[in-house]
Amino acid sequence: MRCDILTLFPQAVEPYLAVGILGKAVASGIVDVRVHDLRRWAINRYGQVDDEIYGGGPGMAILAPVAVAAVEELAGGDRVRVVLPDPRGRIFTQEVAKELAFQERLIFLCGRYEGFDARVAQILQADEVSIGDYVVSGGELPALVILDAVLRQVRGVVGDPQSVVQDSFTLGLLDFPVYTRPRHFRGLAVPDVLLSGNHEAIRRYRLRESLRLTLQRRPELLQRYLPHLPPEVQRLALEMAEELGLHNLLAADRG
Repeated sequence: MRCDILTLFPQAVEPYLAVGILGKAVASGIVDVRVHDLRRWAINRYGQVDDEIYGGGPGMAILAPVAVAAVEELAGGDRVRVVLPDPRGRIFTQEVAKELAFQERLIFLCGRYEGFDARVAQILQADEVSIGDYVVSGGELPALVILDAVLRQVRGVVGDPQSVVQDSFTLGLLDFPVYTRPRHFRGLAVPDVLLSGNHEAIRRYRLRESLRLTLQRRPELLQRYLPHLPPEVQRLALEMAEELGLHNLLAADRG
């Protein structure tokens, strides 16, 4: 899989791609991630990439000829998915990450200032994606969030595939809590079941904890995914909802 990132600030992106799981995946050639300075496609020798907004108002917008020329040159006639991080876009979820992971080529367009001329998204048929209902100073952080989640779905990027299976949201549930040494710390102890060696008991404990956290913190996830979960998980979800006094929340959803 190849991913290109177009940004006015390559130095803000490159360090993250050199460390951790993504750094190893890039270094080993499992994925090909390239960062490009949008100023390479500036419209004049002064390096201009933006201009004032028609109709007035504060800030500048990145010029359509700059962004479109950059994407078309990088695409080289190939079929690519252009991802444009934007708070007005569709909400990024684990499902969207899986969807994007099936693409052979992704090009991320990182905006700054007041964003891109509106014609950029239209011409490039960009997939506008939001990582949440808030605004940050540029598209670099959202692009890295999206890229990280997407590349975790690519075979070989994460050393233990089971880690991806157990990620929060993968099954519509929040991940269960984990513990390590020491066994006792400031009055808090590791749950005995995790030290029992009983793998089935541990599995059920972790499942119940995932359900408990999801019900307490993100009940809308269970409302959405409950009909698609295995019968055992559905049964435990209803039991846990009863314990927490949230039975009506799921019972209503099941009709």
